[in-house]
Order: sequence, then structure tokens, then C-alpha cells
Amino acid sequence: MLYGNILTPRGWRLGTLEWRDGRIVAIGGEPVDPTTNAHPRLLPGFVDLHVHGGGGADAMEGGDAAATMARTHVRFGTTSLLVTTMTAPLPDIRQALRDIARTMDRPPAGAARLLGVHLEGPYLNPGKLGAQPPYAHPGAIADVEALMELAPIRLLTLAPELSGHAALIGQLRERGVRVQMGHTLGSYEEGVAGLEHGAHGFTHLFNAMTGLHHRKPGMVGAALAHADYAEIIPDLLHVHPGAIRTALRCIPHLFGVTDSTAAAGMPDGEYRLGEQHVTKCLGGVRLADGTLAGSTLTMDQALRNLVQIGLELDDASRRLSQYPADFLGEREIGRIEIGCRADVVVMDAHLEIDAVYVGGDQVHRGSSTPNVSTTPQAAGASQEKHRCR
Repeated sequence: MLYGNILTPRGWRLGTLEWRDGRIVAIGGEPVDPTTNAHPRLLPGFVDLHVHGGGGADAMEGGDAAATMARTHVRFGTTSLLVTTMTAPLPDIRQALRDIARTMDRPPAGAARLLGVHLEGPYLNPGKLGAQPPYAHPGAIADVEALMELAPIRLLTLAPELSGHAALIGQLRERGVRVQMGHTLGSYEEGVAGLEHGAHGFTHLFNAMTGLHHRKPGMVGAALAHADYAEIIPDLLHVHPGAIRTALRCIPHLFGVTDSTAAAGMPDGEYRLGEQHVTKCLGGVRLADGTLAGSTLTMDQALRNLVQIGLELDDASRRLSQYPADFLGEREIGRIEIGCRADVVVMDAHLEIDAVYVGGDQVHRGSSTPNVSTTPQAAGASQEKHRCR
């Protein structure tokens, strides 16, 4: 049982949060403005759909890399994530997927939940690779199905303008794979067509795609004009705060991802991103030529960044928990609601982490201890009746 300012889908409540067998069973208390007290903020665990690495480990290394990533990011409030691969020779992708699946079969203790794989490439435009290695090529459903036999691919990024990809988008949707458009030189019209064929959103909006011009709206224009969902990297390096605010006005369910690399949670130095060598310095990760190569962002910092640029805490939280969970079709995570998994981030008034719970188990504890005690009067207060949906 925890006591504090609880963020539910229907607003803040000051009271008790109870769970049993890893699921929320009661939410007590009354509506509250959390800025009026110093009690902890109890937020839904963050859901990160774009994670290449962390703690010195890169997803493409295979082995125990996915476990290291999950243990690293849970310290920063991420309770569920997609392990994200890179464009690479197919044998390397296959081996990475086998090792990710092996880790998922034996979930690591004290770690974020692994929801599956985000396959970012190799079905990208060779002319818009960013920090991706030069192994991009068009895809076909048979190729993806072969990879899906190795690990659960939940999300796939592709360039919609490549030959055969219009049909591939629809085929992937039929198989329950979410499709995002990214690393693309596609036009506005090709972006709109991709959505019509069944694409669900856009990968790291603004980055590695054709930009907005008033006579050539580009892929960014298609997203701003038509998208319901898109991911964005709110590290304030990849995208200017003004551009983030523009996207917030246009895309109802814009959600944040870290696009983090092995350098996340680590000191400055040299790291790997797939087969690339990258350098962490001054809060960013870059190739030798200065190209941004993923990030060092963690989700707790993403939350603070979004609040810093003007979002209310509840809105910022939803964009790092409920919206990405909804995008992936996960209805039992990303929200504090009766029947949902007890994935909770406990933060102080300065939005620093006190504790992290995954399925009701405390897997990380900050420098201060959250108030886990309550009183019979508090426990008996009015309780939230809505259920996970």
C-alpha cells in the first residue's frame, strides 16, 4: 500500500493505492491538486517503445544485453519497454532476436518488463539513415514473418516510399504488428498514403524524415496534418521545444520515447550502437562526424523536460505511459486503474524518483523512502471504482 497524490486516468486523488498479486485492487482518497501538498506523486510506470541500449549494453550485442537494458532503465521509472534493433546484416539481426526472445522467456529480476521488439530497419530509405549502418533494403512479408518466428516483433519502422512497402504495411497490420514510418525521404502524399494503407504512426518525429515546407509539406507535414499517434524524443537536443509544442497542438496522442543507447545511465565515453562507434559527451551521443546517434535520455528526465517546456504533470505523464501503452494495444499497463498491473513510479515534488514498482514489487529505491504507511481512516476513504480498460 502506498499513500500520496495518485494520478489516475480521471485525475489526481490524494489517498491510498493498494495492490494484490501484482494488480491494483483499490484506489482511495479524494480529488486533489497535487501542487497543494508535499506528499509523493504516484505515477504510472513509464512505457518506452524505442530503446536501443542502456547500462553499457546494446541490443545488437545479443547475449544478456536486453536484461542489462531492462535493469538499467527501471532505475529511471521505465517499467515496460520494447528492445529496439538496428539496421544490420540479417544474420546479426537474427541472432539479436534469438537472444532477446531467450531473455523474455526468463525475465530478469529487478527489471523493466520486456514487451517485445521494435524492429527499426532494415526496411529504411538508404538516403535517410541518420546513424543507422548502410544495410537498408526493401522488405517483403515473407522476410518479416521469418524474423517474427525468432522473437515477438510488436512494432516495425519502415520507409513507406520503398517498392512493395504499401502492401507490406497492410500485411503487417493484419498480423498485429504496429507500423511506424521513419528514416524516410517520402513526400507528404506518400506519408498520407502510408496511413491509409494502415501505418499507425511515425518514428522519432522530425528526425530522419523529410521536413515541413509550405510548398512541400513532407513526411513531417503528413504527421502534423493526419497522425493520431507519433513518437518523439524529448531530450531537447533532437527536437527544439518549439517544434515539440507544435506537434503537441497537432497530434492528439504524441508520446515520448528515449531512443536511448548503451550510453544511457553511463558516464561520458565511447560506446556501441549496432556496429557503429559513438561518443557520449555533453548530454548527447554522436557519430564521429557529429551526427546525433540515439540519445542518453531516460524517461524520468523526459518527464522533467516536458514539464519544463510547459506541460502539466498529468499530461506529461500520460505521454510517457498511457499513450504509448494504448498505441501498442496494451491496456493493463501505463495507467493506475483497478485491475491493471501495479507498475508505479513514486516521485517527490521535484520529480525525482523515490521508488519504482513493477507488478507490485519494489525494484528500485531512491535516496529517500516513500511514505508506504496509511491509517484506517485513509484506507477507508472513498475508493475509485473504475477498472482497467
